[in-house]
Amino acid sequence: MIAEVKRSSPSKGDINPGLDLARQVRAYEAGGAAAISVLTEPTRFGGSTDDLVLARKSVALPLLKKDFHVDVAQILEARSLGASAALVIVRAVPPARLKDLMKAAGDVGLEILVEVRDERELDLALSIGADLIGVNNRNLETLEIDAGTSLRILPLIPRGVIAIAESGFKSAADLERVAGAGADAVLVGSEVSRAGDPEAAVRSLTGVMRTHGARKG
Repeated sequence: MIAEVKRSSPSKGDINPGLDLARQVRAYEAGGAAAISVLTEPTRFGGSTDDLVLARKSVALPLLKKDFHVDVAQILEARSLGASAALVIVRAVPPARLKDLMKAAGDVGLEILVEVRDERELDLALSIGADLIGVNNRNLETLEIDAGTSLRILPLIPRGVIAIAESGFKSAADLERVAGAGADAVLVGSEVSRAGDPEAAVRSLTGVMRTHGARKG
């Protein structure tokens, strides 16, 4: 499970604007999160790069810098701030720019989580060598969630690629459904960010087993 720090969002408004970041990420770590996603976008999500720096000082877990990365300079900044990985949304950049971002990340030892929402975007991500792919259930244009998106796309991702399901997960049963479709990991934001006891919230969502047979070889 990747637990996300999310103060607010365009779809939900305020989630936990007074969140104590250092305490939150330590709770995620204690609850068994495998990694932490830090939203650094300030306008829509109430984040900042300072959040990432503080998270890096507070926990030893891998950190995902979650923002609208469209320029190589942002990738280099993510690495300098202590990120282990950065999000790049396929539909947000032209294919040539996506290649540039992935190359720049590779040069500095940063992983890229390539986010897709349909079969065409998945084909593009795979064609340029993405080995960490997120499938987002949320339509970023309408902000609506279609839980069927990840169930449809995850089985199409080759087993040698790490597949992460994103958006709309609230319970262990939700996680079991995407695990059954072949997810290696699940990113959960609002549910754990708003929790009164974030450590317990994360712990309640861990322990779901992968289902390797759901994915093609």
